[in-house]
Amino acid sequence: MANQKQGSLDMFEQTPATFQQANELNRIKIEETQDVSVIWLDTHIHSSNPDYQNAITHLQYIVNDIYTFTDNAECIDFILTLTDTDVCLITSGSVGQCLVPCVHDVSNIDSIFIFCDDQNRHEQWAKNWCKVKSVSIDIIHICEQLKKIIRRYELTAIPMSFVQSGKRLDRLEPSFMYTKIIKEILLTIQFKDKHIKQLVKYCCDNFVDTEVDRKKVKQLEDEYHQHKPIWWYTTQRFLYSMLNRALRVMDGEVITLMGFFISDLHRHIEELHKQQFGDASPTAKCCTVYRGQGLMKKDFDQLMATKGGLMSFNNFLSTSENRNVSLIFTPGNRKNSDVVSVLFVITIDPKQSTTSFASVRHISQFPEEEEVLFSMHSIFRIRDVKPMDGNEKVYEVALSLTSDNDEELTALTEQIRKESFPNAEGWSRLTLVLANIAQSDIAERICRVLIDETPSEDSAIDVYNHLGNIKCQRGQYEEAITLFRKSLEVSLMSSSPNHPSVASSYNNIGVAYSAMGDYPKALSSYEQALKIQLQSLPPNDPHVASSYNNIGNAYSHIGDQRTAVLFYTNAVEIAQKVLLSTHPHLQLIKRNLERAKQKL
Repeated sequence: MANQKQGSLDMFEQTPATFQQANELNRIKIEETQDVSVIWLDTHIHSSNPDYQNAITHLQYIVNDIYTFTDNAECIDFILTLTDTDVCLITSGSVGQCLVPCVHDVSNIDSIFIFCDDQNRHEQWAKNWCKVKSVSIDIIHICEQLKKIIRRYELTAIPMSFVQSGKRLDRLEPSFMYTKIIKEILLTIQFKDKHIKQLVKYCCDNFVDTEVDRKKVKQLEDEYHQHKPIWWYTTQRFLYSMLNRALRVMDGEVITLMGFFISDLHRHIEELHKQQFGDASPTAKCCTVYRGQGLMKKDFDQLMATKGGLMSFNNFLSTSENRNVSLIFTPGNRKNSDVVSVLFVITIDPKQSTTSFASVRHISQFPEEEEVLFSMHSIFRIRDVKPMDGNEKVYEVALSLTSDNDEELTALTEQIRKESFPNAEGWSRLTLVLANIAQSDIAERICRVLIDETPSEDSAIDVYNHLGNIKCQRGQYEEAITLFRKSLEVSLMSSSPNHPSVASSYNNIGVAYSAMGDYPKALSSYEQALKIQLQSLPPNDPHVASSYNNIGNAYSHIGDQRTAVLFYTNAVEIAQKVLLSTHPHLQLIKRNLERAKQKL
């Protein structure tokens, strides 16, 4: 805890990974998850004009917010304020002929569309300006072009993590660890139709501003089981956008609400993978897929530093069998020096890996992309990074899909699993993980539901302990102790006095008292826990080492360093037998022991 000088092995005394809490994030509209805005400038725009209303309705199926202007200067001033956002500009032929030469080189204008009555006339001057992507009398045609550009931005915004070879678990990027753990947990939960309704309600409460939005969200509730998950993923952009952003910022609330969709989408890809690659023979050839995108300079530098190591895409990964299609998604014409264009060239050996991926061109809304979709948190090894032949503005990154016999990945996976509450299951385990990444509000809400729905006393014990942990994180120690005592009460009623769950409750009570600075009461609880553990657990169990360490902490705070050294020494002796020499918990106990010795 924050006011303890010594560290503890118990999960309730670990400092959680630092993430911005979901309830601190500003509520945003669905389509604001992309870094692109659509602006329409036309001196004849008028809200009562039926043609204008028709065009706006079509555009709102692509983007939620369209910024409209009738004054050139006001429009340009607004564009220049959008320093972190790229712009797709729609304007009329007559306005565009005067405006385009003035704004064409503004760095954050990505593309320009001319919506006019005389296509042939305006195509003549527009062909001299490369950012003019379309001249059309048809708003539907412009919407189709706009959809492709926004998709490019969506694909580029996918979150990723890098793991250098030999990196210790305590130095891994939290996003690498927790997206893997959360995916593993979600695949064990049995979701129901009520979870679809909960997501729909969340969207209506936070995102729905127009009738178009309402129809999109309502369609999910009414027709979810009528379509395949991949159809929803490629057709309904708001699902893709919400999921992408939630995984990028580790928004536990949205990830939990979308849990049913994450699970269904994974299983759909898994099903297609078995159909397409299930009979891969020992002589099956490797295949190659591609992915073009922009990387921020800092991410590209990290990629270069990780050459030979691992990288994971922490979302569902879209790739293409067509190299030229993927090159379209590299921002080669961008002037932003902070963005590096890369083309991932991914080699897959279908005989070596059980990672789920599949061709989805027959389902996708974009069949021309020849898309191959990988399940969430697919992991690759970085083989090489070099400028692309014939185009030095684009870097070619050679990746290979990790195989089942990759020793480094196998060891890393097992290590992460051991550190992520493997004895808990389903919703219960999810609350522990969420609490550990500072998402305590959603963890508490899940716990409150579990208390009402819990069928067994064993599950109730866990839930009360989880709630107590959350209260401890918030500094609400009296409430935490009440919950831990409730857990202890249920434990004593449902099991023997020497059951490990009883010891766990005593230990948690000790953690709360220690955080309050009441070390005599903490010591009493820790000693009760150790007494039970010595009777019910093997002598070299890690929980026994944890209790010795916690008792050492209490004696050290009381001022009895000599006794503290004795307990720390016992903790070190056990930990050295059951933990790796580099394990952070062992290092923690050793530091506690050295500090106590220095105080003698």
